[in-house]
Amino acid sequence: MSTILYLTQIEFGPGVRSTLPRALTEIGVKRPLVVSDPGVAESGLLDQATEGAAPDAPRFLDVPPNPTEAAVTAALAIYRAEECDGLIAVGGGSPIDLAKGVALLAAHSGQLESYAAIYGGIVRIGAVAPVIAMPTTAGTGAEVGRAALLTLADGRKLGFISPNLIPKRAICDPELTLGLPRRLTAATGLDALSHCIETFLSPRINPPAESIALDGAGRIWRNIRNAAAHGQNLDTRTEMMMGALEGGLAFQKGLGAVHALSHALGGLPDLKLHHGTLNAILMPAVVRFNADHVGDKLDRLKKAIGLDQSDDLADELDRANVELGIPTGLGALGVTEQMFEWIVERALADHSTPTNPRQPTAEDYRALLTQAMY
Repeated sequence: MSTILYLTQIEFGPGVRSTLPRALTEIGVKRPLVVSDPGVAESGLLDQATEGAAPDAPRFLDVPPNPTEAAVTAALAIYRAEECDGLIAVGGGSPIDLAKGVALLAAHSGQLESYAAIYGGIVRIGAVAPVIAMPTTAGTGAEVGRAALLTLADGRKLGFISPNLIPKRAICDPELTLGLPRRLTAATGLDALSHCIETFLSPRINPPAESIALDGAGRIWRNIRNAAAHGQNLDTRTEMMMGALEGGLAFQKGLGAVHALSHALGGLPDLKLHHGTLNAILMPAVVRFNADHVGDKLDRLKKAIGLDQSDDLADELDRANVELGIPTGLGALGVTEQMFEWIVERALADHSTPTNPRQPTAEDYRALLTQAMY
């Protein structure tokens, strides 16, 4: 077991879920609201994660795949009615992001929209209710991230960003990922890889974050195929969880066009699109788009993950998608060209666009979507 203090306190390793009661005491939470989703609850992981901690705590399980303002409002009503003083989020990025939204509104007045990053909300977010995050996937890095992605009632998927939104504790137990199906292992793992790659390629200057991103990318690349094929291998699951954690630690540096597009796609009102799957599909095209604008970073990235310098990273990402069973393109998910203008408008306004190494235009985004369709 390791205790790490970087942005927040992280308990990492097999069995560390047993530290949850101590964490509640240390951060002063006596009546938490437990936030999770039906799949995590039905699998038994929720009980496994919270065993011995706040047995009478109220639960909110109605978390949609892309958490919504309506779900935040519903959970907030329970939080207030039950006189809660903190939250435990168990699951992937959706329960953790929703818990962050509840933590924000529990301590702030006004409409959720006013705290979105693109509307100047970063400076408006002060102290929030304390959150303990317990991931059950090796993917989003939300357990150490300063952002929550929430879809408003009108379909806009916006980022809410503040150091105050970083959970007070991250309890990362790879045993909670042992039952993750192959498809979700692949999609969430490639999501984590996209965090490492986009952070590393971001033009902002932050060498510590870049070093963490390179290490995370290497761990994921070396282990994702084995994790998908042999999901009960705890050593592999541990490496994947650390890689995902490092992606979350690193993306304080900013992301890029992959995420700007996937955030927009995730807000499509008639489709329920998985964020990690979108990132996996989009990543090869965006890497090609940025290739001439990142200096020697692609060479450094290939070295870190164990590719030859003659290898084409985008081609290798395409090959990994095929090997891991990722859908062949956005078209296979139900995306049509008639949706492009809606997507492009929102991608251009997304907080991840300014930190892409090559600034995309509307025409560029349309071309990237076209490349990722099939």
